[in-house]
Amino acid sequence: MTLPDPLLGADDPDVFRIVGCSGRSEWLLTADHAGRAIPGRLGGLQLSPAVLDTHVAWDLGVAELAERLAARLDAFLILHNYSRLVIDVNRPPGAPDSIVSHSDHTPIPANSQLSIAQREQRRRALFDPYHRRIAAELDGRQRRGQPSVLVALHSFTPVHSGQERPWHVGVLHGRDGRLARRLLRGLRQERGLQVGDNEPYAVSDDSDHTLVVHGERRRIPHVELEVRQDLLSSEAGQQEWAERLAVVLGQSLAEELPPLRHGAPPLG
Repeated sequence: MTLPDPLLGADDPDVFRIVGCSGRSEWLLTADHAGRAIPGRLGGLQLSPAVLDTHVAWDLGVAELAERLAARLDAFLILHNYSRLVIDVNRPPGAPDSIVSHSDHTPIPANSQLSIAQREQRRRALFDPYHRRIAAELDGRQRRGQPSVLVALHSFTPVHSGQERPWHVGVLHGRDGRLARRLLRGLRQERGLQVGDNEPYAVSDDSDHTLVVHGERRRIPHVELEVRQDLLSSEAGQQEWAERLAVVLGQSLAEELPPLRHGAPPLG
C-alpha cells in the first residue's frame, strides 16, 4: 500500500511527552487524551478554535492532574500530545470510534471520507509510537526487576448528550478488578464523594486499548481513573485531586494484591 506524504511536519509537536522518566516508584501513568494538537497538514480538521478548546477534542484538566500526581508518586508519566479527533489512541485500531466523524453531536468534516491509506497514515504517525513507548518502558522495567502498576488517567464532561453525570470520579476496570476494588473502597470512605464503579464508562476490548493491552494482557495491576472535568478547572482543584488520588493509590499497595480469581478469563 502506498501511503500519502508523512503526516507530521517539522513544525508539529512530538507525538508524546514524558514526565518523570527516571521515576523510581512502581507507578506508570498514562494520559491518552492530554493533548489537542492537530498536524498542520490536516488544516485543523476544518474545526473552529472554539471547538478544539472543548472536551470534544481532549480531556480537559487531565494533563495538569497527571503531572501533579506523577510528582507526588515519583512516577513515570507519558502524555499524548495530539487530539483524539485525529486518532484516538485509547481505541483499538480499526474500531468504529478510532477516528470519528461526529463527537458529542459535533461533526468532524475532515474525518468523514478518509481512505484506508489515510487512516493507516494516522495510525503509524500518532498511535503506534505512543504505544511502542509504553511497551518499551514496561519491558525495561521487567528486565530491571522494577514492578509496574499502570494507571490510565482521563477526565469526563459533567454533562453528556443532555444527561448530567453525578460522579466526582470513576474507577474503571475490565476483567481484572483487583486494584479497582481497593480504590473504590478507599475513595468511598470520603463523605460526600460520589464514586462510579465502571461509571461513566466501562472498560472492554472494543472500547479501550491502553488498559487492555498494557495492563490486562501483561497481567500487571492496573486501573483507569476518570475525574469530572469541572473539578479540574482550577489549579487548586488539580492539586486537591492529585493529593487525594496519591493517598488512595498508595494505600492500595499497602499489602499485596490478591491473585486473579480461579477460572478468570485469560488476559491475552
